[in-house]
Parts: sequence; structure tokens; C-alpha cells
Amino acid sequence: MKKWLVAVLMITMLIIAGCSNDSGGGVSTENSTIQKVLKEKKLIIGMSPGYFPFDMKDPNGDFVGYDVDTANALAAALGEDIKVEFKQFTFDGLVPALRTGEVDMVFAGMTIRGDRALAVSFSDPYFQTGQAVMVPGTDTATKTWQDLDVKGNKIAVGIGTTGALLAKDVFKNAEILDFEEFPSAAAAMAQGEADGVVYDEPAIAVWKLKNGDSVNQLEELISTENLGIAIQKNDFDTIQWVNSFLNSYLGSPAELASRNKWFETSDWLNEVVDE
Repeated sequence: MKKWLVAVLMITMLIIAGCSNDSGGGVSTENSTIQKVLKEKKLIIGMSPGYFPFDMKDPNGDFVGYDVDTANALAAALGEDIKVEFKQFTFDGLVPALRTGEVDMVFAGMTIRGDRALAVSFSDPYFQTGQAVMVPGTDTATKTWQDLDVKGNKIAVGIGTTGALLAKDVFKNAEILDFEEFPSAAAAMAQGEADGVVYDEPAIAVWKLKNGDSVNQLEELISTENLGIAIQKNDFDTIQWVNSFLNSYLGSPAELASRNKWFETSDWLNEVVDE
């Protein structure tokens, strides 16, 4: 009986040791992003300005937009003494920056996708959107994205975005052109270098507000998707805290005011610059 008890105790100790080992892919509570931010009194956010109306800059170079409001609210919920620092990257440079610890979180209107979830973890969704198609205002014949899928047509996308992956999957005949960011893709279409642009619906809707009849947005969405905050892989302490924050923030007076400002009005369009 004693030998049996000793064996059980040894197995239990091995299990406990294994669970506490970070080699299992998790992040210990002591080393979590939340604990780091609380200790250093600073939250570093990775963004990719140019994604209207989520991530933008004003003429002074300050970050503005719905994601910026959300990030500032998150930091304030951690404590009044927490400062926020925004760092700019190209969209496809955001995940590497998060994985190497250059930033603490990514707020970039990032779609929750399985391939990305292999490299980072995501919060619960904080916004639902979809992929839309924009065409020149002179194009009155195109009614659906399928109409654009013709040999000789060119579709502009932002490299590394969900729209880019989706376009390369669904367009079988048209050529897909990669651009660094959405404004570059839209500018290429305006210059006659592309016949359409595939990108997130809110950004295209804002572009339509800015450019009026020079562009058209097709009514049908190619897809619907959820946006999430990207966090270090398996940082469960931080994931749980961020989800708790979102649960209280979404639908609050502050969030509704932010949503109304950026998605329901256009007064701010003259206060931001294209990246």
C-alpha cells in the first residue's frame, strides 16, 4: 500500500510540474501582458493607420479612430496611471511585432481567422463586418463581384488582409494586385490601374463618403467576419481580462458615442489624413 501511495504521489507531482511548465504553450500569470503593463505603467498598441474609420492619423500625427478609442478605454480600465503608446506598422508586420514583444496588443480591425490563431490569440469579437467590393463611379455595369471576375480585369487588395486572401480564393479569372495598404489600392483604382478593390466594408463605406460619386460600393458582401484584439499566444490571463473589459465596454455610453462618431457621421473626415 505504501509503494502504491508513493507512486501516486510521484505521478501527481509530475503532472503538476508539467502543468506549470511554459513549454506547453501557455504564458504564466506572472509573465502575462497585463502584469507587464501594470508594472511598467504603459500599454503599447500596434496599429496600421489607413483603415478608416478604425485606425487613422490626424494632421498632427496623432492616432485617431474607433480602435484608438477602444484601446484608450481599455488602458483607462487598467488604471488612470497607465499610458498608451501607439506604434505604426504595415498590416502584415503587426503579428510579427506582437510575437517578438515589440507591442503588447494589436488593434487593427483584424479579422479573427484560423491561420492567424496559430500565431496569436484573439479576444472575443468586438466588431462584426464583412468584405465589400468598390468599383469606379463610371462603372455602372458591375452589379456583383462575380461580374468583375473576367479575364483581363484587375482587383486591388491590401497585402496580408482578409480581403486579399478572400479575393485570391474566389476570383478565378481576374488578376489580383497586392498593395501595401487600402488607400494605395484605392488610389490605384482611381488611376485606372485596377477595376475594383476588395476590402472591409466600413473602410469602403468611408472612402465612398470621402470621394462621392467617383466610386461605387457594390451592395452584396463577399463575406461576413468578426474583428478581434490580437494578444500573445495563450496568454490566458490577459485574454480573460480583455474579454471582461469588452463585456462591460461594448454597448456602454462611451462605446456608443465612439461608434456614432466614426460610423454614423462624417464631420471627422476633414480631420484625418490618408496614410
